[in-house]
Amino acid sequence: MDQVKQGTDALFILLGAIMVLAMHAGFAFLELGTVRKKNQVNALVKILVDFSVSTIAYFFIGYTVAYGVGFLSGAETLMQKNGFELVRFFFLLTFAAAIPAIVSGGIAERARFGPQLIATAVLVGVAYPLLEGVVWGGKFGLQAHVKAWTGAEFHDFAGSVVVHAFGGWVGLVAVILLGARSNRYRKDGGISAHPPSSIPFLALGAWVLAVGWFGFNVMSAQTIDKISGLVAVNSLMAMAGGTLVAVLLGRNDPGFVYNGPLAGLVAVCSGSDVMHPAGALVVGCVASGIFVSMFTLTQNRWKIDDVLGVWPLHGLCGAWGGIACGIFGAQALGGAGGVNLGAQLLGTLMGIAWALISGLVVYGGLKSVTTLRLTLEEEYDGADLSIHRIGATPERESNW
Repeated sequence: MDQVKQGTDALFILLGAIMVLAMHAGFAFLELGTVRKKNQVNALVKILVDFSVSTIAYFFIGYTVAYGVGFLSGAETLMQKNGFELVRFFFLLTFAAAIPAIVSGGIAERARFGPQLIATAVLVGVAYPLLEGVVWGGKFGLQAHVKAWTGAEFHDFAGSVVVHAFGGWVGLVAVILLGARSNRYRKDGGISAHPPSSIPFLALGAWVLAVGWFGFNVMSAQTIDKISGLVAVNSLMAMAGGTLVAVLLGRNDPGFVYNGPLAGLVAVCSGSDVMHPAGALVVGCVASGIFVSMFTLTQNRWKIDDVLGVWPLHGLCGAWGGIACGIFGAQALGGAGGVNLGAQLLGTLMGIAWALISGLVVYGGLKSVTTLRLTLEEEYDGADLSIHRIGATPERESNW
């Protein structure tokens, strides 16, 4: 029976890893559909290459930093318990690789390829695993301090703060340091529209992300005996609520409609295992409202050129999710309990602070030694031709 349990656990988390791996296709197509046509190839290439760099950095450094487990031993040792530790690495790698994928959406259309890959290696190899290790790996005793101060540990079941808020706030720093796209904000105070290149691809990316998210959340249990249908239904409710609020507040704009469910899913990650479905619905609705209002404010009033809105979508909705876990996870509001609003506030603020420090160190350091963005001429031609020497539809373009 032990062997069956070990094999089942390995298969369970492997299926989760595959589902979250598929989410990276969602990241790629969401960015492809949102950027202008001359940057579509770059969007596709970045996500795949970032994932590959993340794999190497996390295998040799990041996973050890987070959990103290390394893989520099014989294959016979690695095969123990059906290789569970290996597939657990695979599963958690897909979370870690989401960090550069999130940042990629914010800095799209003007970032150089090489510096971003260096940033990916540092973020996934060191910065993110330190936060992951503190929250999920019990590193440095910080969770014990949080519990001593507030009465409970910081709870982040599937990464509203650890993954999404961290990626979103790092992305904000990168966007600000990089600067806006050329001619996005004119000297006369006007704003030039840079419309999406493909609503169907944007929608496809959002759908792939939404489907994969059920692996992201449900399989965060990591073993079959801890699987919870509550997590699945809470994710569904947050997704539905996020969609409907985005339709209403976004006035049927498809860009908002297809990011609305993602906002809900980002926010519900943290407390999806302890909330009542009605609470998860409210969390998703509020998250979508945050995204729509803050995306508009960020782009039009503050003139921060965050192309895919990664700060409002991941940074702010992720922070809301961390806090909301302490509200709607409480038994007084139908939750399972075991969470504390004070702990959630403290943990969320700590995660944001670490993200800002990491973003400043990584991207600020890169900016001090190299150029982060394309030249004006390269940006005008587009990242596809400037970096990859080919457009998204080369045969059609050659006929012109």
